[in-house]
Amino acid sequence: MGLAVRLLNVYNGFVGRMIQPSQGRDVYIAPTAYVGGDVRLGDQSTVMHFVVIRGDIAPIRIGARVNVQDGAVLHTADGTPLDIADDVSIGHRAVVHCRKVGPRTLIGIGAILLDDCQIGACCIIAAGTVVAPGTTIPDGSVVMGVPGQIVRETSESDLNTIDQAVQSYIKIGRVHGTGRYPNIAAS
Repeated sequence: MGLAVRLLNVYNGFVGRMIQPSQGRDVYIAPTAYVGGDVRLGDQSTVMHFVVIRGDIAPIRIGARVNVQDGAVLHTADGTPLDIADDVSIGHRAVVHCRKVGPRTLIGIGAILLDDCQIGACCIIAAGTVVAPGTTIPDGSVVMGVPGQIVRETSESDLNTIDQAVQSYIKIGRVHGTGRYPNIAAS
């Protein structure tokens, strides 16, 4: 069956019924973000400006304390669920179009995770890295380059950096949620 036919079948399956995203407690979603379709956001997650999370052709599950920074895109291949575990930081303009991101992982600015790849726990995918389709990155890996290659294991310092990013965006989401930084273009 060709891609066009599969997409049409998925589309026809959605016709006539609305699929609402759901979110946990204390979630911040910027007003310029798009979160639609079969998407679940975990507690204390933060979705910043111009993020697109499209659960239109497969479900997207996002764990607790995940931050998705400005301009990132989360989507997946037809019929392939995307699972993002707890305590993940997704950098600005990252494209997460894969199958799985493990807990306590950082996806760097502008990184691209392609179809069917799986990222383990406690990993760093460096800024600008492209992870090829179908690649599995084992737990505790630092990946850099195009195509992405494992360059070393994560250190305690790396894990502390991930923890700081996660905690920082919980606070940033709360502050943005209070309206402290209004967009003057919207007024």
